Amino acid sequence: HAETITPKNIERVRALGGGIAIQDRMAFQGEYFVDRYGAKAAEQTPPIQRMLAEGVPVGAGTDATRVSSYNPWTSLYWMVSGKTVGGLALHPQGLGRDTALELYTHGSAWFSSEQGKKGQIKVGQLADLVALSADYFSVEEEAIKWIESLLTVVGGKVVHAAGDFEKLAPPTLPVTPDWSPVLKVPGHWRPASPLLNQVHQCSGPCGVHAHGHERARLSNVPVSDFQGFWGAFGCSCFAF
Repeated sequence: HAETITPKNIERVRALGGGIAIQDRMAFQGEYFVDRYGAKAAEQTPPIQRMLAEGVPVGAGTDATRVSSYNPWTSLYWMVSGKTVGGLALHPQGLGRDTALELYTHGSAWFSSEQGKKGQIKVGQLADLVALSADYFSVEEEAIKWIESLLTVVGGKVVHAAGDFEKLAPPTLPVTPDWSPVLKVPGHWRPASPLLNQVHQCSGPCGVHAHGHERARLSNVPVSDFQGFWGAFGCSCFAF
């Protein structure tokens, strides 16, 4: 994902006609990265601004389900705020909201060879749409990660509906695969969530879910790289 790519290699990617797909691993492993390589190195990991300045095609994603959930708002929060989901500031200045969103839409269309078909609001492009729970361009940065779709329309059909649109919701589909944590944790935890009262903090050295991969490999403690992991999309420390 070119997290530690050098300026020289960015130039090589451009010369070869390539692009770079960035993922939100640093949103979840930023604390671990800083502990290992230092805060200065984390400021340029990944060097998105440099990639864009060099004219390299850049697309954004979550690398789901290896790194995180499919939810794009956690990743957009990281790109805009420059912070991990645990609150650690990595980048002195994040991306502009319009630029971050463009990487997710028009930028990613480059990688599927669908430029001109999707990713922009233009005549002739796909008109799939969502009605969001908040205005991405005006809410406070911290609120970006709590945004949800209340209505999702794909190919002219409603595929998801909630809140005021719930009466339009299609039949619920079973969660697959059957080991998915979504079966127990159906959405993002948020402040004042009733879910908080259902959680039993795990015992051992976890504390507030701040143990790292290295420690987890040497014990039976569930993996979490940063404080706030469970606040992002659930943690295997959960017991119901």
